[in-house]
Amino acid sequence: MSEETYLKVAILWHMHQPFYFDPRRKQFLLPWVRLHGLKDYLDMPLAAAEHPGINVTFNLVPSLLDQIEMYCQGYTDRHQELSGIPAMRLSPSQKKEILATFFAGHPLTMIDPYPRFRQLFRKKESSGNDTNLAIELFSTAEWRDLQMWSNLVWIDPRFRKEKIIAGYFDKGRDFTEEDKLNLLAFQIDLLKRIIPTYQQLYREGKIDISFTPYYHPILPLLADTEAAKEALPAIELPTEPFQHPEDARWQIHNAAEKFRNLFGSDLKGMWPSEGSVSEAVFGLIRQEGIKWAATDEEILYNSQIKSGFGSRHGTPHATYEFSGAPGLKIFFRDKGLSDKIGFVYSTWEAGRAVSDFISALHNIADFLKGSLADKVVTVILDGENAWEYYPDDGSSFLYKLYSALAADEKIKTVTLSQATEIGPAETLKNIMAGSWINHNFRIWIGHGEDNAAWNLLAAARKTLVDFQKNHPDADTGMLERAWRQIYIAEGSDWCWWYGDEHVGANNAQFDELFRLHLTVLYEILGLTPPAILLRPISKMKVESLLTLPEALLTPQLDGMLTHYYEWSGAGHYDCMKGGGAMHRVDTVISDIFFAFDYERFYIRLDFASKFDLLGVKGGRVIVEFKTAGRKELALEKGIVKEGDGFKYFMDRILEVSFDRAALVPKGFGKLEFTIQHYLGTELLEKWPIDDFIAIDVPERDREIFWQV
Repeated sequence: MSEETYLKVAILWHMHQPFYFDPRRKQFLLPWVRLHGLKDYLDMPLAAAEHPGINVTFNLVPSLLDQIEMYCQGYTDRHQELSGIPAMRLSPSQKKEILATFFAGHPLTMIDPYPRFRQLFRKKESSGNDTNLAIELFSTAEWRDLQMWSNLVWIDPRFRKEKIIAGYFDKGRDFTEEDKLNLLAFQIDLLKRIIPTYQQLYREGKIDISFTPYYHPILPLLADTEAAKEALPAIELPTEPFQHPEDARWQIHNAAEKFRNLFGSDLKGMWPSEGSVSEAVFGLIRQEGIKWAATDEEILYNSQIKSGFGSRHGTPHATYEFSGAPGLKIFFRDKGLSDKIGFVYSTWEAGRAVSDFISALHNIADFLKGSLADKVVTVILDGENAWEYYPDDGSSFLYKLYSALAADEKIKTVTLSQATEIGPAETLKNIMAGSWINHNFRIWIGHGEDNAAWNLLAAARKTLVDFQKNHPDADTGMLERAWRQIYIAEGSDWCWWYGDEHVGANNAQFDELFRLHLTVLYEILGLTPPAILLRPISKMKVESLLTLPEALLTPQLDGMLTHYYEWSGAGHYDCMKGGGAMHRVDTVISDIFFAFDYERFYIRLDFASKFDLLGVKGGRVIVEFKTAGRKELALEKGIVKEGDGFKYFMDRILEVSFDRAALVPKGFGKLEFTIQHYLGTELLEKWPIDDFIAIDVPERDREIFWQV
């Protein structure tokens, strides 16, 4: 087959989790390495290897592999520990902790499909916020079943028929303590298979493997925090500049060493953490002998502007080199295709999603016709977090995707190492510093909390450097342990959860872990940690996303804020702060307001300023009530529209009015709803991502609003 007749497609699955190990407790604070190890890290390479002709790249983070190895050596996490306690011996505080943490996962795919797990979840929900009541509702058998199911649902469908646990999903309930011990032992057995499987498949040439810098740092900011000003000239930076390219070099070099130790060859490629690059970073990567690196297509366009083109130029579907790092091939991810797998296709039927993906590739091939020989489409995305939103953990989608790619005569999959042979490469004179998210670094620096973290990191690092100068004979092992705390604290995940951009159930734990690593550094050196490390950096709580109504109100349905106080006292959900572990950049709905009067319940949607309401055709919003079903709203400007028991109007904002009696019995009671935004049949966003907005609509004349 001629190179001119097919389109080359390079898919990279990025596998990463933060470094959750608590250096004091000698335990993982959060369980996500173990749970994703059961669900994603082993089945993904096996699925790719089962399809002849499919070539994909798996990008692994060295600190993730360290954690998998530590589990295999006997280290545990808190969820695992609570799971192993005999149900009849659970204390009240342990039961409360279990109820707060054991229903993690996307409810529609990881709770609802399993009758017993769904029953236990609803029983817990029936007690509302009364945890003392909740723990009294469960029998010993139910606690044991909850311990089982919170672990069972994370086992990938591929492994559910294996001998040790075969039958547990059919059994469903009334598990024994022996069942539980078998399951927990089986989990460790699965984790022990992960690294050997990657090693074997890599040796056999069935998959390619790249690495990210060791502890997943934002390399340009390690090299120089001033890099943030390239994309955001007015950004407020930490008071203490952080300029340590030697730390960036350590993170790259030690990742390459980890690769050599595990795979017996030199590291060929690197996905810099969060696709974060700069001119200095590409130079450091090339100095390590690495042959390729990848980032986002927006970095390409901004680099071309920086190089003097004045506007977007060329195509991301090609191989590039930066003149400042000759010999390093650079690939730019196709944002649209990558994000469709990560954020869109989970709600589609698998066959339709695959057809859409293949059709998009055909369109690209047609557009590039006549120049296919030196072109490659690069698809890069998270290889773990997306799948819990898919039915059957994405198994059907992946199988059909690989089968379709292998069978299509117009497409050939290649690894990114193979893609380095595609050329000639186009040259970029300049690189604009940025990441895959909004082509800047605002997620990790600029907010007061982010800057506070950078200042603490800079101070701790300076303390360590000064200590070394003043103690030339200090024990090298002690110093290595101290430096390790710095390198861990340089990871991107801490500042991911600082600031306004992301709020989750574990913000406090991430804050605690970051400050703990710096605290332990001082303790290793025999120094008293600064008191500031005892104070939380993060001021954000999950509950702050949601404000409940403080007054009765009756807005006017005219699609605009009629007067300043029209929605004053309404409940509010902040979508812009509601992102989770996966970040998406195309949020349209910015705010959800909700309120009620004696007869009606109201919802108001505000939109991101970039959203062109007049330019939307086929746009629609679905308000899904947990008990009253789905109410569909067409996005049409300037028309009063009505449905069964509701009416709405959209202009600058969307305002909806519902009959209370149509939503809740007798017009009062618990009301739970989500907002879903579609373009045609394509789900673009859902708020909240994993849950419902819940509000108790009181009986008439019994309204009590607590205000501070």
